[in-house]
Amino acid sequence: MSDDTPRPVAVVVGGGLAGVTAALRLADAGLDVTLLEGRPRLGGLAFSFQRGDLTVDNGQHVYLRCCTGYRWFLDRIDAAHLAPLQDRLDVPVLDVGRAAGPRLGRIRRAALPVPLHLAGGLAAYPHLSLAEKASVGRAALALARLDPADPELDRVDFGTWLRRHGQSPRTVEALWDLVGVATLNAVAPDASMALAAKVFTTGLLSEPGAADIGWAAVSLGELHDTLARKALDTAGVRTELRAKAGSVTRTEDGRWTVETAGERITADTVVLAVPQTETHDLLPPGALDEPDLLLDIPYAPILNVHVVYDRPVLRRPFFAAIGSPVQWVFDRTHSSGLKGPGQYLAVSQSAAQDEIDLPVAELRARYLPELERLLPAARGAGVRDFFVTRERTATFAPAPGVGRLRPGPRTRAPGLQLAGAWTDTGWPATMEGAVRSGAAAADAALQELGRPQGHPLQEAA
Repeated sequence: MSDDTPRPVAVVVGGGLAGVTAALRLADAGLDVTLLEGRPRLGGLAFSFQRGDLTVDNGQHVYLRCCTGYRWFLDRIDAAHLAPLQDRLDVPVLDVGRAAGPRLGRIRRAALPVPLHLAGGLAAYPHLSLAEKASVGRAALALARLDPADPELDRVDFGTWLRRHGQSPRTVEALWDLVGVATLNAVAPDASMALAAKVFTTGLLSEPGAADIGWAAVSLGELHDTLARKALDTAGVRTELRAKAGSVTRTEDGRWTVETAGERITADTVVLAVPQTETHDLLPPGALDEPDLLLDIPYAPILNVHVVYDRPVLRRPFFAAIGSPVQWVFDRTHSSGLKGPGQYLAVSQSAAQDEIDLPVAELRARYLPELERLLPAARGAGVRDFFVTRERTATFAPAPGVGRLRPGPRTRAPGLQLAGAWTDTGWPATMEGAVRSGAAAADAALQELGRPQGHPLQEAA
């Protein structure tokens, strides 16, 4: 292509992780890209805001070593050093459902081949009996034989599968749901077996280090807004904030017109990287065979409880809990910029349908005593601040049957692609799924245009 040949024009609608990924990959392939975001910031549902001097993440987000898509994203925005991974999986688990008081256990891995890498940690895990540990081993071997892409698995719920494979209610609480609720945003009976199999076979049974945990040492806004915007600018992407797309229409010459309140852009290719309901409203007729199926993809909420104490009460960076309403607790003191001698803890509560609309006073009365049960140092500490963040549409609900509702990146309209963690990535609604969807949409667009595609995002081995 000669230097004076006009570059293909792309418009990406939506500035979450899916949209930013699509925009970067399209720009890297030489397209003239405009990214439209209706909010005053990038980052989608993984963002930060200010509360006085405190920089608050709307929710606690983590990723795993097997999340090769999100790791590509971090590398691409020059931020991998700001969201480091554990050297080796180590999850402290406190059980407070005991009369003798809290008991600490750990989910750990060793530097051994799969599945032996987890055998020692399971053997030493104090929250399960010997018989329950043996049943977990048998279930894990059965999981390893499954193909998460098998559509039959999407018709079964994870809870039923676990019961059929001898898992007791205690085993589900102390192990399977401990991991599954945080990654799927659903308890086992409400989760598609296909998505559960994806989580466990990829995260725990693909390679020894696959489940090592990483999280941001800075605010999410620093990663997904500030550094993402810098990467977009460097790549030549024109980013327009507070620019909500009102319509997407096909022109007579086969191109596309995207209209906002203040601009009309003509493009060769368009990526819709917005939630499923907004995508439904923007889709032109005939783009999907059954567009109303998008409206049947349900949402699931996540609640985050934020507590600022007047002194340190937690010595480790995070822990999980069983026998308690508390699920996962993270120390966000450093990343928030908290000043003074106190400590800021974020309590992440997935599958929070029963709590998402509770008043703050009721949540305070529920969670402060629980934190005191879990953390003896909190019993004499003063509470400098207590607040909650609520994401009622945090993820799509991974219910059995949801797989048939999730479209892939391509539509029936040439030049129009779909992205978002809710699309058919094979993953649940995670940062990994969002990045993979954006990459798939960009690669589909480039293939239609006959342009070289980016480096593929590899699955964990």
